[in-house]
Amino acid sequence: MTAMQSISIFGATGSVGLSTIDLVMRATDHWSVEALTANRDAEGLARQARALGARLAVVADESAYAALKAALAGTGIEAAAGQGALAEAGDRPADIVMAAIVGAAGLPSTLRAIDRGARIAVANKETLVCAGDLVTARAAASGARLLPVDSEHNAIFQVFDFDRPERVSKVILTASGGPFRTRSLAEMASVTPAEAVAHPVWSMGAKISVDSATLMNKGLELIEAYHLFPVKKEQLDVIVHPQSIVHSFVEYVDGSLLAQLGSPDMRTPISYALSWPDRSATPSPRLDLAATRRLDFEAPDPARFPALRLAREALAAGGSAPAVLNAANEIAVAAFLAGRIGFLDVAAIVEETLSAADTMPLASLDDVLSCDAQARRLAHACVEARTAS
Repeated sequence: MTAMQSISIFGATGSVGLSTIDLVMRATDHWSVEALTANRDAEGLARQARALGARLAVVADESAYAALKAALAGTGIEAAAGQGALAEAGDRPADIVMAAIVGAAGLPSTLRAIDRGARIAVANKETLVCAGDLVTARAAASGARLLPVDSEHNAIFQVFDFDRPERVSKVILTASGGPFRTRSLAEMASVTPAEAVAHPVWSMGAKISVDSATLMNKGLELIEAYHLFPVKKEQLDVIVHPQSIVHSFVEYVDGSLLAQLGSPDMRTPISYALSWPDRSATPSPRLDLAATRRLDFEAPDPARFPALRLAREALAAGGSAPAVLNAANEIAVAAFLAGRIGFLDVAAIVEETLSAADTMPLASLDDVLSCDAQARRLAHACVEARTAS
């Protein structure tokens, strides 16, 4: 990169946000920071805003506003709080928006940035899971560019022939398999939250780590891939790859498999999304294939990891079903992390919620939010039923 660009980072204090800031700090002559957002970590957000000279800092939790404002006093950095301020951050004139807020909470701000035609580095998979058709239609109308940050989608993006997509026969997402890949169902029933968040390869937040352990993250990524790439639903597949070296495959009609390989460091796909169509140097460890020695692959087990099946069913149903899947999963994972339900209850609650929820088309953000709220109420009821028994 040579020209100065402006960037907003939504979810700045999370794992993807921190990796993005690490890259920005290494190239401050290339970046000016427009807005940073966090959920409630006012002190961490204020430190970032001061270090980067951000123009705006927003906490979603209004109770953290006083702490944020005090921490930024005298800096000239604007402080704001609440869901409305979070959404309005998407209106700020940044060339690139890193959309890294975890969960459906990231959708309003991302849509606002899309509507003004910004380049969106999509790290929040729920944006496309909950409202994929809506998001892609609004991006097409505004000219916004959606660039995937997830290592799997970023890998596909790097090797997919967008000029001739008819030459692609299959897109195969790789999954690490999580920490319980070799455990039996009986063993998985007694898994603790501490075990579930201890991912064997990647360093991630608690919610995403649990999603990796259930393989729900891969189900969400299947839905996301359907909206990111010009493929049919039946062209999407998943394979377990414990080393997390091959980040995904694209299979072509002649039988060729093209893949992107690299060390498991999120700064590589983040850098590619921020620099596209160019590439920039990163501090990511270089892959030593001789030291790696072997790459293993296996099919996911649908009996032990039903989340993949549930995601496929939601994708096939379309409409609001993926949003229901996501909302129910967020509620179930939160309940598991709080020690209220067991590990295997997470997928069971998602399945019960999908069965109980109405499926409807989603034509607007209000439709998405209404569907999301209904699904959360149903999932909460499922959680309460389990804890009461």
